[in-house]
Amino acid sequence: MATDLNLSAAVRENLLALKSTEMLIARTQNRLSTGLKVASPIDDPRVFFEAKALGDNARDVGEKKEGVDQGISSVKTALEGIESIDSMVQQMKGLLISARTATGNELTSLVTQYNTLRTQVDNLARDANYQGLNLVNGTGQTLSVQFSTDTTSFLNIASVDLRVATTGLNVSSAATFSLTSVLDAATTEIQNAIGTLRGQAQTLASNIAILQTRLDFNTAYVNLHEEGAGKLNLADLTEEGASLVALQTRQSLGINSLAFAGQAEQSILQLFR
Repeated sequence: MATDLNLSAAVRENLLALKSTEMLIARTQNRLSTGLKVASPIDDPRVFFEAKALGDNARDVGEKKEGVDQGISSVKTALEGIESIDSMVQQMKGLLISARTATGNELTSLVTQYNTLRTQVDNLARDANYQGLNLVNGTGQTLSVQFSTDTTSFLNIASVDLRVATTGLNVSSAATFSLTSVLDAATTEIQNAIGTLRGQAQTLASNIAILQTRLDFNTAYVNLHEEGAGKLNLADLTEEGASLVALQTRQSLGINSLAFAGQAEQSILQLFR
């Protein structure tokens, strides 16, 4: 019949101390390898879930941050389009000024240049798109930028029509510049178009400022939440490294102590020989 092996109190105490030290070494090595002092709910449920909540919030807003950044690019594309259209309209204005003193073939050439620029305005408005979104071509598209998981935190930017048609800039094609009345009417249209372009440029610039402010906020928000989560669950690698050295030293001392305890039992055994 098998009998249990009874260990002396000294040996058992040293074995328990060694086992405890080995567990601490394993925990410290895991912290050093993962960089986390709380890697699962088992380590510390409260801290784990609090850090997870902060990390989840950071990820959610981080995803929205990408959308805000893309929104800025969309609006900047539209603004670049407006500035280029404005440059063409300013050239058209210059042609009208020249037409007041031109005669004959010069007038014919100016009319051709004017109509060419007018056509190019529409071409540019059509080309001013970013990832399929065009905010200046009168297509009725809307840029909707969500700032956070809060469904009410967003910005909608409706597209405008900056083509030369009556629904847009309302700039008519020219057949002749030989009449003062025609030049006056064309000049009025151009001045109104310039005013429209400037107003739309200001609106878009204001929207870019809003988006940039939200992008900066979201960036800071993500960093702060990630920092907060790190304070809760990240391990101090310097401290953990020092702890590992101390624990390994304790382990060596424990092994020696266990050996000494065993030697004491062997000495007693010698008395029976």
